[in-house]
Amino acid sequence: MNHPELQQKTFLILLIIVSIAFGWILLPFYGAVFWGAVLAILFAPFYRRLLARMHQRANWAALATLTICLVGVILPLTLITMAMLQEGMLIFEKIRSGQINFGAYFQQIVAALPQWLTRLLERLDLLDINSIQQRLSSGAMQGSQYVATQAISITQNTFDFMVSFFIMLYLLFFLLRDGATLAARIRDAIPLSASHKRHLFKKFTTVIRATVKGNVAVAAAQGALGGLIFWFLGIQGALLWAVLMAFLSLLPAIGAAVVWLPVAIYFLVTGAIWQGVTLIAFGVLVIGLVDNVLRPILVGKDTQMPDYVVLISTLGGMALFGLNGFVIGPAIAALFIACWDLFSATPEVHPTVN
Repeated sequence: MNHPELQQKTFLILLIIVSIAFGWILLPFYGAVFWGAVLAILFAPFYRRLLARMHQRANWAALATLTICLVGVILPLTLITMAMLQEGMLIFEKIRSGQINFGAYFQQIVAALPQWLTRLLERLDLLDINSIQQRLSSGAMQGSQYVATQAISITQNTFDFMVSFFIMLYLLFFLLRDGATLAARIRDAIPLSASHKRHLFKKFTTVIRATVKGNVAVAAAQGALGGLIFWFLGIQGALLWAVLMAFLSLLPAIGAAVVWLPVAIYFLVTGAIWQGVTLIAFGVLVIGLVDNVLRPILVGKDTQMPDYVVLISTLGGMALFGLNGFVIGPAIAALFIACWDLFSATPEVHPTVN
């Protein structure tokens, strides 16, 4: 009864069960584990350089890398997020009190349109002013309320956030120190050919680094420039709009223009000509060119994925995994393409027909 084949099948079943159970245990902190792994992949080259300069003192090199990551990346992002949430709550209060009324702004735009264009839009039933005003006001209220709710939620769940934050830093230290050994053990355990494993691991790490390093840098640059021009023009909530532009900049073919272009149009149709022209010129010549200049330098063609695949995988990833999805989505898409490339390029995996 105790045949080797039965033993192997039983062991595989046990392996699957304990792997699922371990993943289930990690699920409450999957965000902390995920970002710990992502930051370890991102800072691994820097850690190796420090390790060589510190005469192979792994603990000190990992601690120094962790400190630089904390001071240079995590702490500024945390401060910006807290400031953005406070500003979002302030705007929510102004919308609720009526100081900011998007319906009134829309009415100003309609009043500034030529009569022939107004009559044409009304004839095409595209200018139901009351309905559009209600939708704009309702949408603005819901959006600002969501930001306020998230701010309250973060405040109430400070303990959970601190626990996840500590887990991420703790894991990041050990992944930096022992990451090469752990990666080698994972590669050895995967039942694939050595060439396939090298290709897939290289593709995975390349996409992670390109997505985080390139896209986040481009998004931060576009968001900062957009917030700067909004502040210069005296637009309320410049920091909140800057974060929104940075977030939209993560999505190819969408970008920060979704935010600054409607504001520029509003300026033009309401008579603020120099503000509108300045915003359009700055948006096209500065914010728009950042993507064309920085992205090829920071990302290049390492991912080797078409823009439409990046867009769809990013949107799908964010729909399923939230903010983490802007990394998870493209990584899965890259592995999908890499696996099919290997399949199509390996004749021995195809069945032969006699």
